[in-house]
Amino acid sequence: MTISELSELKRVVDLYDAPDPSPPEKLVADFRRVLTNLGSAASSLTDALPRLQLYNLGNRLWKAVDKRANSAALALGPSARAAEAEVRQVAPELLLLAGFPVKAASFFLRAGQGWLDLGRVDLATACFDKATPLVSALATEDERRILLGLNLARARAASDAGDQSLAVALLGRSKSLASLASAPRKYTRSLAEGYLYVGEATLFAKPSDPAVVASMLLTEALDLFQKLPRPPKKKKLASPSPSSSEQKGRCLRYLALEHHKAKEHADVLFFIHASRDLIGEADEHPSMGFMALHAWLGTGNLAEAERELERLMANANASESLCVGAAEVYLASAGPEAARKVLVALVARCCAGVAAAAVRVVTKVVDCGIGSPGRARAIGELVSDERVVALFDGPANTSHRGAMHTLLWNCGFEHFNAKNYDICADLFETSMLYLSREEGSRVRRAQCLRVLAVCYLALQRLDRAHEFVNEADKVEHNAHCAFMKIKIHLQKNDEDEAIKQIKTMMGCIDFNPVFLMLTTHEAIACKAVRVAVASLTFLLGLYSAGKPMPEREVTVLRTLIELLRREQGTEDEILKYSRRAKLRMSNLGVEGFFGNGPVGARELNWFAGNSWNMGRRVAKEQKYDLSAEFFELAAEFFGGASNDEGDGNHPTLCKALIMSVTSMLKAEELNNSPLLDSDVKKGVEMLSRAGKLLPSIWPSGSVASDQAEANIFLFLHTFYSYQLLDRMDTSAHPQQLQLVKNFASSKACTPSHLLVLGKAASEGTPPNLLVAEFSLKASIKTALASHSPNYRVISAALRNLACLAGLQDLSGSKSDAVYGVYRQAYQIVVGLREGEYPCEEGQWLAVSAWNKSYLARRLNQASVGIKWMKMGLDLSRHVESMKKYIADMEQCLEYFQKMIHSEAGEHALLGKNPDEGSRQEGAPSTSMSGSMSQPVLV
Repeated sequence: MTISELSELKRVVDLYDAPDPSPPEKLVADFRRVLTNLGSAASSLTDALPRLQLYNLGNRLWKAVDKRANSAALALGPSARAAEAEVRQVAPELLLLAGFPVKAASFFLRAGQGWLDLGRVDLATACFDKATPLVSALATEDERRILLGLNLARARAASDAGDQSLAVALLGRSKSLASLASAPRKYTRSLAEGYLYVGEATLFAKPSDPAVVASMLLTEALDLFQKLPRPPKKKKLASPSPSSSEQKGRCLRYLALEHHKAKEHADVLFFIHASRDLIGEADEHPSMGFMALHAWLGTGNLAEAERELERLMANANASESLCVGAAEVYLASAGPEAARKVLVALVARCCAGVAAAAVRVVTKVVDCGIGSPGRARAIGELVSDERVVALFDGPANTSHRGAMHTLLWNCGFEHFNAKNYDICADLFETSMLYLSREEGSRVRRAQCLRVLAVCYLALQRLDRAHEFVNEADKVEHNAHCAFMKIKIHLQKNDEDEAIKQIKTMMGCIDFNPVFLMLTTHEAIACKAVRVAVASLTFLLGLYSAGKPMPEREVTVLRTLIELLRREQGTEDEILKYSRRAKLRMSNLGVEGFFGNGPVGARELNWFAGNSWNMGRRVAKEQKYDLSAEFFELAAEFFGGASNDEGDGNHPTLCKALIMSVTSMLKAEELNNSPLLDSDVKKGVEMLSRAGKLLPSIWPSGSVASDQAEANIFLFLHTFYSYQLLDRMDTSAHPQQLQLVKNFASSKACTPSHLLVLGKAASEGTPPNLLVAEFSLKASIKTALASHSPNYRVISAALRNLACLAGLQDLSGSKSDAVYGVYRQAYQIVVGLREGEYPCEEGQWLAVSAWNKSYLARRLNQASVGIKWMKMGLDLSRHVESMKKYIADMEQCLEYFQKMIHSEAGEHALLGKNPDEGSRQEGAPSTSMSGSMSQPVLV
């Protein structure tokens, strides 16, 4: 070793040991460099003088480190303290180079302990590993002392590193060293403290070796503390030192804690009693009372647990948080009934955090369960106590006041969901005690008042609910309050006030159309249809292009119409909103208004079906003007749903068009007001559209009911087409005839249909005689051709045909056409069973034929008269009700014939034709004014 190396080392030590030393961080590098140089020259260090210099420099450096450690200079950060530790470790390195191993081992031990204090277990272990080979247990007392310290320090380092097995092994090695020491009290105490340290670490950290148990280490520590010899008598100490008692109490506390974790309550109580016997209750750690409380609760002894809680509350060393935690644990077992007493005790015990403690206690009570009404009311009474409420006064307790309000609010909401409205109302009202009157709590207060209104509304205490919602409205006027008032008015069946409140609600600044939908639901639930209709009407007024709404317009219209259908006399309103739906469909398109896909199709079909049903309903009530419009709307909706010729809506569309025209003409007849030309034109267009769709209404299968319905609509189309053509000039008569002929050739044609058409043609203004004759004759022909002829239809057709022939002789004669009808009727009557031909019609035929003979006689048409008399007589013979007149009729005919024969003789002498007078207008009737006159049948 050179003189320059020693000089450099001395210079660095001087810098460190100077009155105004340099920062250790700057000197660490110098020490490392010098140590490196000295280590390389250690083999040449043989002279006594350099070794003595190194020893002196090492001692001086160590003393300087101790001096700095005891001064305020080390009140620095972690990096500065680590640098000091590195400087400290230089001293044993110098002593080791100087050849003083035992002294170096002692310094290495203390340097390693310094590293342990800084949490550097790796560096501490390195120091201990360097020191251990330098001493021997078989050498001097100093070496054994140092080796014992090294084992204990290594045990601590191993424990800190998590290697509890090595720590236990090192403690075992230390036992023999402690027994060999000349001062057993000191060394036994160090060993006991080592066991306590490792036992404590094992208790709070799960060891990797399951064989290492904290209770074994703690018991060993306790035994070692118990074995400590008493001090010499010259010191006159009759009892163990207080530090020894504290360490024993600490062992007992940790043993109690381990059994507490294992829930071995009897063992916990045993160690607590042992601790109290040792150091007394006054000086025990507060955690002992907490564990005792737990243990007594575990054994089910609530009385002892309560006493432990009282002791803990009276312990000045117990923190407020520990007292609150103990109260929570006690209440978890004792239940909310003990909450008032515990809370009062906490109020007296706690100072700074009393509000927070109260919140924690009430939270624990709530966690115990508030499902029963009794417990919920107990909580309400507890927190509504004036003393408890007063704990939360002042701005410092704002957060705790909010926490208590939230806690009570959540409790109330739990009962609200369970529909325990009386209980939740009390809790909500109590929660308002913890709301300040400041502006920041205004919204929350208004919300509480509204919820209270809901609770009392559910309890049907409507006046109380009205009071709360009025208070809420004063605090915060908004749409929620207005909606609540609507609900209350609905419950009171005050529909007028509810509608007024809807208008008020719509004027609120936070109004949203959703409230109108909610109002509608509430009104429907209360069966207040008028309010629901008003709400939906207001909602419809808010729809505009691009404005987001809570519900689609088509849904609102459908719901509104459905509600109106439940009321009487609302057909006009239903028609108005149906028209609106049709207009919106025209403006927005079918998919734009009703929607896409199956949903849109269902909506459209609903409106079409509703219009159809409404048309039928008002038609039954003979409100034909409304019926015509409903059927027209139905046609528009069904037409909007049709996409191609094979569409399933075509049959209904066709029927709706026909029914609309039908109602239009029936309204004209009922109101006795002729249709306008525009209406006639519209009717013709609708029937023209229907005519194109008529093939679609025929059923695909042979279903009798569907076939009959199809026949009816085809007839109605023909009949009303004829009626509308009749409104035109006489040039339409050929079209009418062709229309009827087309119908007569169809499968839908029946004799009854032809009879109706014939009567309509004969009664027209002017009558269409061609159509009438064709229809009536076709009716008779068709009826006779059936397997079971309907003689009522035939008889009615014959009567109308006879009357028609009387208006105009189609063959050019005044009587031949009429006589032909009667002749046809006679041929039909002959051979029928009695009563098969309508009696009254047969009687009419016979009587009218007989009476025609009277007219012929008056006109001096003898042969015509006889012909009609014979026709009347022949018909009478086949009519049951006329048989009583047959004898008189035969006698009259015979007499009349004799008169004719006698007059014929006279005319022959004079050279005249007997019927010549019939062709001379106004000729006198001398021969037929005899004594016996022809009877006129009525």
